[in-house]
Amino acid sequence: MTVHVHPRHGFEPPPVRLDGVEIPPAEIAAEIQHHPAATPEAAWHAAAEALVLRRLLLAEAARQDLDDTPEGDETREEALVRRLLDVELRVPEADEATCRRWYEANRARFRAPDAWHASHILLAADLEDAEARRVAEARAADLIARLRVTPEAFTELARAHSACTSRETGGDLGFVEAGTTVAEFEAALRAMAPGETRAEPVPTRFGYHLLRLHRHEPGRQQPFEAVQPRTAAWLRESAWRRAAHQYMALLAARAAVEGITLSAGADGPLVQ
Repeated sequence: MTVHVHPRHGFEPPPVRLDGVEIPPAEIAAEIQHHPAATPEAAWHAAAEALVLRRLLLAEAARQDLDDTPEGDETREEALVRRLLDVELRVPEADEATCRRWYEANRARFRAPDAWHASHILLAADLEDAEARRVAEARAADLIARLRVTPEAFTELARAHSACTSRETGGDLGFVEAGTTVAEFEAALRAMAPGETRAEPVPTRFGYHLLRLHRHEPGRQQPFEAVQPRTAAWLRESAWRRAAHQYMALLAARAAVEGITLSAGADGPLVQ
């Protein structure tokens, strides 16, 4: 069935039925909160699909008379679904040879990022506040001038002037990994040599930073032995998702589903 969106009246969802029994629109509306999406249509579809799938799984679990005793903080429905999938899915563990092949084909995933041990002093100023930016830049220039004379005062100045919580450790940020900070800050780190205090403040959306680099750790390839457990877990999860998709697609094929088309693919909502 085609889902229509009317420009003047908004999205008008069709009725959704499973084996002739309609899922109440109010139930779909309540489920939508758990499925954020770019459009009302997409959110509605994901919610309706989740409810259809839940009914299919619970019906099969009931047919098999599975135990619904919860474990931990799960609900009885969650316990039934978990036990049903435990019974129905057979997912082999990846052996070392399989893990190694996957590792060799995806070596970039296992490269540790560059990291810099750095300290900074943040003179905070909102990007939209021109006067605050001017004042912060002037203060930064003054502190840099003081550091040229007494570079060992960096820690003291950080404690006295920095707006960052790192002031409690004299501005020490520890190791900053590539990709974990704003682009301007990372670019400045990349251009510095260990032991250097940058001669110019670094402007970012947070304000102006006085920056000192203590040490640079280049990214290194992690050996297979170090990541084999992670690789095996990823392969098992991937295999589980494929198996779950196939199983739930089989359940759906046995039922009469009206109003929506269930998603395809092992990464779609069908196995969420």
